[in-house]
Amino acid sequence: MKAIAVIPARLASTRLPRKMLREIAGKPLIGVVYEAVRSSPLLAEVFVATDSEEIMDVCRQHGWKARMTSPAHHSGTERVHEVSGRETADVYINVQGDEPLMRPEHIAALLHVMENPAAEVGTLMTPAAEVDIPNPNAVKVVTDLRGRALYFSRAPIPFDRDGARPPYFKHLGLYAYRKTALDRFMKLPESSLEKSERLEQLRFLENGIPIFVRETPHDSVGVDTEEDLQRVINILGKR
Repeated sequence: MKAIAVIPARLASTRLPRKMLREIAGKPLIGVVYEAVRSSPLLAEVFVATDSEEIMDVCRQHGWKARMTSPAHHSGTERVHEVSGRETADVYINVQGDEPLMRPEHIAALLHVMENPAAEVGTLMTPAAEVDIPNPNAVKVVTDLRGRALYFSRAPIPFDRDGARPPYFKHLGLYAYRKTALDRFMKLPESSLEKSERLEQLRFLENGIPIFVRETPHDSVGVDTEEDLQRVINILGKR
């Protein structure tokens, strides 16, 4: 499969202002993510997709490939769709621009999902750390016996009514799409669950489009807050 990774990046984040340009070990966050994704030998190309001239300038200065996309987009998936209209591939991988702990193993596991011809959309999950179970910034996922997502939520799911300690899985911030799935996404209105949870992947589930999920032992930390940023800095420092 020819696979292209797209890293949507906007500057107008609310919980951590200008987080894409916050520095980690002397590099802006978007650069740490780009180089982490680029380390995979399985990708034909990696692009940053942004509507910010400032982010574009930073990418040009460092030689990171980037594409300017429409400021009208409401989600990263919409930016990936725009890039898919310019760049031809069998699979498009959406890596959120605030995921600096991406590894080649993540990309390999995601492409393994897409070897299944029935998979139009794929993603990854990992056993949730104790600190992430109640954390609304760490999205949880439950799947059926065939590895398809039943639901994604910011709440701890499944609910532990009897204290049995069920396994909790955290959703990682990357997806794989076929072009047909991206085209369908763009034609669907924002769904009610998507609005409630602020999770765009729920648009697929509400419209009966399955998301195939693969487990990985390699955790990641999405940078949504100042505390997340410091957590990532500490993890990378130990590496």
